[in-house]
Amino acid sequence: MKFLWTTLHVKNLEESITFYSRIISLQVVNRFKAGKGVEIAFMGNGVEGETLVELLEDENHDNVSFGGAVSIGFSITSVEDMMKSLEERNIKIYGGPFETPDALFFFIKDPSGFTVQLFQYK
Repeated sequence: MKFLWTTLHVKNLEESITFYSRIISLQVVNRFKAGKGVEIAFMGNGVEGETLVELLEDENHDNVSFGGAVSIGFSITSVEDMMKSLEERNIKIYGGPFETPDALFFFIKDPSGFTVQLFQYK
């Protein structure tokens, strides 16, 4: 069995695509209408077989909320550099940075309020 994607129900698809493109460096690999008022964008690195992020905007359901116990994580090369870049863009750090023997990481929120972990292996 292969893990294909994680679906994030988003408030605004354009804002979310911009966030995941500019901050996380993902690209739209597929985008389509999926019924009346529903649009989906799959984002990734363009590598065949990779696990994707599916962004789903449903105009019929505008009450998007997330539990605080779930986050989506991405590998970065430098916590320090990423934190500086986010500060320049006025993106708030919601937790961290934290350090373990093997890693550094911190948390931000995407435009819909979903928790995003940025993780640097040592």
